[in-house]
Amino acid sequence: MFLLLPFDSLVVNLLGISLTVLFTLLLVFIIVPAIFGVSFGIRKVYMKTLLKIFQWATLRIERGAKEKNHPLYKPYVNGIIAKEPTSLEEEIKEIRRSGSGKALDTPEFELSDIFYFCRKGIETIMDDEVTKRFSAEELESWNLLSRTNYNFQYISLRLTVLWGLGMLIRYCFLLPLRIALAFTGISLLVTGTTVVGYLPNGRCKEFLSKHVHLMCYRICVRALTAIITYHDRENRPRNGGICVANHTSPIDVIILASDGYYAMVGQIHGGLMGVIQRAMVKACPHVWFERSEVKDRHLVAKRLTEHVQDKSKLPILIFPEGTCINNTSVMMFKKGSFEIGATVYPVAIKYDPQFGDAFWNSSKYGMVTYLLRMMTSWAIVCSVWYLPPMTRQPEEDAVQFANRVKSAIARQGGLVDLLWDGGLKREKVKDTFKEEQQKLYSKMIVGNHEDRSRSNSSVSLDCGYSRAAGTCSFILWLFFPRGTIAAWSL
Repeated sequence: MFLLLPFDSLVVNLLGISLTVLFTLLLVFIIVPAIFGVSFGIRKVYMKTLLKIFQWATLRIERGAKEKNHPLYKPYVNGIIAKEPTSLEEEIKEIRRSGSGKALDTPEFELSDIFYFCRKGIETIMDDEVTKRFSAEELESWNLLSRTNYNFQYISLRLTVLWGLGMLIRYCFLLPLRIALAFTGISLLVTGTTVVGYLPNGRCKEFLSKHVHLMCYRICVRALTAIITYHDRENRPRNGGICVANHTSPIDVIILASDGYYAMVGQIHGGLMGVIQRAMVKACPHVWFERSEVKDRHLVAKRLTEHVQDKSKLPILIFPEGTCINNTSVMMFKKGSFEIGATVYPVAIKYDPQFGDAFWNSSKYGMVTYLLRMMTSWAIVCSVWYLPPMTRQPEEDAVQFANRVKSAIARQGGLVDLLWDGGLKREKVKDTFKEEQQKLYSKMIVGNHEDRSRSNSSVSLDCGYSRAAGTCSFILWLFFPRGTIAAWSL
C-alpha cells in the first residue's frame, strides 16, 4: 500500500500539470482573444486544412466507386423538375389549344382543365418545394461525417482509418474543449450580467452591459469553432431599430450578437434558459414575454413599439420566419415586426454545410441532441451580410413591406425566396390557400380579368400536398365542391 503512494502522487502531479497547461492554453489562445475581439488566425488555417482533406476523401470515394462500379448518389440542388414561371391561365390555354381547340375566352368548363391540376399535384408529390426545406441539405462532397453523405461506405483502409481518426479528434478532443468553453461563456454571462444589474442606471452600466454580453457571446462562438465573415459592417443595426434575419439555427443569435449589441425578444422559459434570461434582463432591457402573453398580438406590438421609440435602447433582434429553415431558402415573414413603423435593418445569414450543418430540425432532434451534433461537427462556417436600412413606404402595407425585406435578404444570401409559411412544418395547409385557387380558376372561367396577375404557377399548388391520396381528394374537392361551376364565383 505504501509502495503505491509515490506512484499515486506522480499521477496527481501529472494531472494537475495537464489541467494547468490546458487552462493556460484556453486562457491565452481563446478566452483573452475573445474578450478583445482579436484572432490569431488558427481557425482559418484549420479550415483550409480540412478543405484539403475533404477534397482528397471525396476524390477517393469517387475513384473507389468507379473501380467497384457503384453508382454515386448526386443530390438535386435545384429540384428534380424544371418549372417554368408561367401562369395558370397560360398553361390551361395551352392544354385547350392542344386538345379541344376551344378558346379560353369562352366561359365554359373544359374537362381537359383538370390535367393542369393533376400535373401540379404529381409534381408536388415528386418534388415538394416546401417540406424539403425542413430537412438537412445533402452534400455532394464528403466531410468525414457519416451523417452527411449517402455515399459513405467502406472504400479503402486508408479512408476508414482517416474517418476513425477524425471521430476520435471530434469526440475526444474537440467535444470536451467546446463543452469547457461553452460552460465558461455561459457562467461568465450569468455572473457578469447579474453583477452589472446591481449598478445604478447610467453610462457606466450601459457600457459594462454591452461588453459583458459581447465577450460572453464571443466565447460561446469559439465553443463551436465558428468561423464568421461579416460584410458591410457600416450597415449594422442602430438603437431604436429592428434587426430582422433569416433563421436557420438557434445559434443565429450568438452569430449576430458576437459582432453587435442587441435586445432579445422571446418567451420566458424555465430551467437553465430561465436563469440566463433573468440574469440578462437585469443588465439590459431585453423584451421577455410570459407564456400567456405571447399570443396577445396587441400586447406584443405595444411592448415592441415602446422599446423602439426609446432611441437609447438597443436594436431588437427578431427572426420573422418563426421557425428554422434549412439555409436553402427564406420563407414567409410574419408581419408583426413590420407594423410598428420602426427602421428595419435586414441581415442575411448563409452557412457553409461542408464543415457542419447548422440547421436545427426541431421536429426530429431535441435541443440537447442538436447541440451535441453541433459540438461534434468540424466547425461552423458562415457569412453575414448587413444590408442597408429599410423603411416602410407610404403606399405599402405590413405584408408588402415584409415581402420586400425578405426578397432583399434572399437575394443577398443566395437563398430561394418562398411565399409559404414556415408553420407548415407542423401544421396542415390552410383552407384559404385552396380557396384562393378556386377563386382564381372561377374568375378565369367567368371572364373576370381582375387579379389575373396573381395566378402565377409558382404559388399554385406547391403548398405541401406531398401525399397521393391528399392530392386526388384535393382535385375532386377543387372541381366539385358544391356541385356546380357557377358556385365558385360567389
